[in-house]
Amino acid sequence: MPGGAARRLGHTAEVRVTIRVRPGAPSTSVGGAYGGALVVRVSARAVAGQATEAALAAVAAAFGVRRRAVTLVTGATSRTKVIEVAGGDQAVLDKLLAR
Repeated sequence: MPGGAARRLGHTAEVRVTIRVRPGAPSTSVGGAYGGALVVRVSARAVAGQATEAALAAVAAAFGVRRRAVTLVTGATSRTKVIEVAGGDQAVLDKLLAR
């Protein structure tokens, strides 16, 4: 599953995405690939979950969904995380990975 995979649950698509968080960046951005994972750069530091929360908010904005639609599946304390985006679109993920 490089990057992610989409599955339909009822009428809502759910995209599972592997992300690579890069804390301490000059600005927050989502795009590019690192070992098949979507790169999420955040200005927040990796302290007390701040970088994780900033990454989830950045992914939500990139997919055009609310923050609560993005759920952390694994990797709470790791730079590599697996998340699910409810209402996400595989085409958006493909576009982000290509940046």
